[in-house]
Amino acid sequence: MFFVLAVVLLVVLPGPWNVIGAGVSLLLAFGEVAFWHRRVRHRTNVVGVETLIGATGIVSARCSPTGQVRIAGETWEAQCAAGAEVGDRVTVVGRERLTLLVEPAAD
Repeated sequence: MFFVLAVVLLVVLPGPWNVIGAGVSLLLAFGEVAFWHRRVRHRTNVVGVETLIGATGIVSARCSPTGQVRIAGETWEAQCAAGAEVGDRVTVVGRERLTLLVEPAAD
């Protein structure tokens, strides 16, 4: 945004003020880039099945001990040691490859 402001100030302002305004805008732009770089530099990407641990879903195919659950609009293979019937709510407690480990949800 500051880069656009620098170009606009360079075109619109008269005399030496156009160069001064553009320079200040460019300094602010570099400051903003440095700020966001420091802010997000050490964040790790959170993607994949790890994001589902702790999520609650509904059993769509009986889990005795394996079956399917529906979580966040997706159907996943699941394993439930306690067993779960279709329509039961379950919580994801772990994973084994692409199979979710679930247990009945505490209501």
